[in-house]
Amino acid sequence: MTTEPVRASYPKRSGYADGDGARLFYEVHGEGDPPVLLIQGWGLPGAGWRAYTADLARRFRVVVYDQRGTGRSSRPCGPAAFSPEKRVSDARAVLDATGTRDAVVVGVSGGAQTAVALAAKHPDRARALVPMLSALPLTPWPPLELAWRSFEEPRQWRRLLSFLAAQPRLIALLARSRTARRSRRRVKPLDGVRMFNRAAIVGDFEEFVAWTLDKQLITDPHMTIEREHIRRWWHETGAETIADMFAGYRMTASEARELCERVECPTFVIHGERDLIAPLEWGETAAELTGGELLVVSGSGHVPGGGHPVRIGLALREFIGRFGASGGGRPPAGRADSAEPSGTGPAERRPASRRRKRAIYISSPIGLGHAQRDVAIARELRLLEPDLEIEWLAQDPVTRVLAAEGERIHPASEELASESAHVASLASGHELNAFDIWRTMDEILLHNFMVFNDVTVQERYDLWIADEGWDVDFFLHECPELKRAPYAWLSDFAGALPTGGSSREEHLLLRDVNEQLLEQVTGRPEVRDRSIFIGNPDDAIDLSLGDGLPSVAEFATEHYDFPGYVTAFDPAQLSDREALRAELGYGAAEKVCIVTVGGSGVGEALLRRVIAAYPLAKAAIPELRMIAVAGPRIDPGSLPASDGLERCAYVHNLHRHLGACDLGVVQGGLTTTMELTACHRPFLYFPLKRHFEQELHVAHRLDRYGAGRRMEYDSSPPDVIAEAIVEELGRDTGYRDVEAGGGRRAAELIAELL
Repeated sequence: MTTEPVRASYPKRSGYADGDGARLFYEVHGEGDPPVLLIQGWGLPGAGWRAYTADLARRFRVVVYDQRGTGRSSRPCGPAAFSPEKRVSDARAVLDATGTRDAVVVGVSGGAQTAVALAAKHPDRARALVPMLSALPLTPWPPLELAWRSFEEPRQWRRLLSFLAAQPRLIALLARSRTARRSRRRVKPLDGVRMFNRAAIVGDFEEFVAWTLDKQLITDPHMTIEREHIRRWWHETGAETIADMFAGYRMTASEARELCERVECPTFVIHGERDLIAPLEWGETAAELTGGELLVVSGSGHVPGGGHPVRIGLALREFIGRFGASGGGRPPAGRADSAEPSGTGPAERRPASRRRKRAIYISSPIGLGHAQRDVAIARELRLLEPDLEIEWLAQDPVTRVLAAEGERIHPASEELASESAHVASLASGHELNAFDIWRTMDEILLHNFMVFNDVTVQERYDLWIADEGWDVDFFLHECPELKRAPYAWLSDFAGALPTGGSSREEHLLLRDVNEQLLEQVTGRPEVRDRSIFIGNPDDAIDLSLGDGLPSVAEFATEHYDFPGYVTAFDPAQLSDREALRAELGYGAAEKVCIVTVGGSGVGEALLRRVIAAYPLAKAAIPELRMIAVAGPRIDPGSLPASDGLERCAYVHNLHRHLGACDLGVVQGGLTTTMELTACHRPFLYFPLKRHFEQELHVAHRLDRYGAGRRMEYDSSPPDVIAEAIVEELGRDTGYRDVEAGGGRRAAELIAELL
């Protein structure tokens, strides 16, 4: 399997443009009008636009490129190679290579210099202009000016620079400007300006990167993944190139003002309220000089992390959409009629007073368990509210379950980026770091939230339901103004926990994520109208969310309702195992072992190992029949063949086969293990390594029910698995009964919102 995370958007075209002394890698996404040119900031490749590319590409033709010195572009040497003239020449070369006559030009940070210079000097190439977090020094900023002037000086100059930069009164006196007075109130001086020195950058690049990220760029809380991305990109760019870029980006206030005054096209300036790199007054002055609009992002620094990508993304697409041939970009998939849902034919028009209530349901695509229980809850909701129409915003493999159950899938589901593919791409053998998967899925989660937001803007729903729809829940808490209907949140666990292989750094990251969760839920309780924990209070594990934070059990008890576990079936209906086995084609004398690894595409290593154990187990039990269910994302034909072994792909209503089997061999996923528990069938389960939910949350729940035999993959070669199969086949289980009626109780809690 690949170790490259799945992207939210893949280019329709890529290639290289020949700049002035540099070869420039570019990508073209989407196909709508107007074209958009994205220019990144200092030392960052085009991948730095990942938060916006996919969403913009749903409407517009988006051109993004690696600036000279970054990514897959060439790395010329010397400050002169990074002058404004060279960078503007590069932008024109990319436009020419992609057949783009003109575009809405969007530049961020140092890239805003390039964008403004392009619009000023080549007005025929800029249909409109968006300087974001602009690093145009439009008013005096003594620390930066000192840094530029002394950049090539020996390192001992850093002491003087540090002294000067630490004297805000002296800085104000030197500047004699409103900028310095406002800077002293709203931002800190560049107290580490000593680091902006070639000898310092090249001599101790890691110290420079750490200081710049921690003290200047990343000022919003909980932005750990953004910090990691920038750190990696800067190291890929390299110290010498970073130093050359800083020197090449030098620009005086008069030069910056002249450029802005020459801009003729419509301009939209976006700036962070707490930007420590480029003072807010630079953005305000840019808007004043260009006659443009200004958006001040409240609480944001120089890297708009957290919930700011949503606000900025929505503002960007609205502004850009004004400059298409028809006054807007290509609309996203969906329905133009927001009053009634579409079906196989025209929607029946009803008086407003008789409009049927509508709900949109988001079911997590990571595995198939969520879909099974969500269909059960939806079924109960319809019994409570017979006129309720439910539509699903879902992706493969969830859509296979929904289609088989006759559920209505919203057409915008096709625009969702695949979370399951992302999970599979980061698996390694039987190891899957669930926490790392969630953190590195930021681009996908943002894109999918934007799809959800579009659907709920275009169409009216009376209820939103999200079963572990992390995208919806996170960004609604960050942007509560986007909530337009009662919202129910469902989950079968709360909080990310360290596993045995977690490093000290990961412990700190886990605590940071859990702290953010607590801040969201406690700080904005109005977002979730109902929080439902799929299970009972005792199913919430009594482990701390981090130093100084409550335990999972304490947090869940305070903030969740508990309907009990939700099964997709009534175990009593499967109690006649002889009849069920006969219906499914299992012989009375056969010992049926079903091996299944779920629907996320992770688990091939376990399948192969259990298949290798099959001949050994069959030698001891000749009547053993093994069926390997690969799921929807693993090709069963790719698995090893063995005499008597059956291999199959997705099996709808697999719980019926699990109820009929003599033994199950599974991963540590909650749904499959609880289905076996509910049917009182013996099973072996192998939690994925580093998967905190399977190793801790699910294992805790199974211990409560006295269910299953836990096995560790690393210490279970085929002969050990074969021995365990022989020992567990037909064993009397003695599990606690799984309570019935959980789906009904969950539906009752949700129906109250209607």
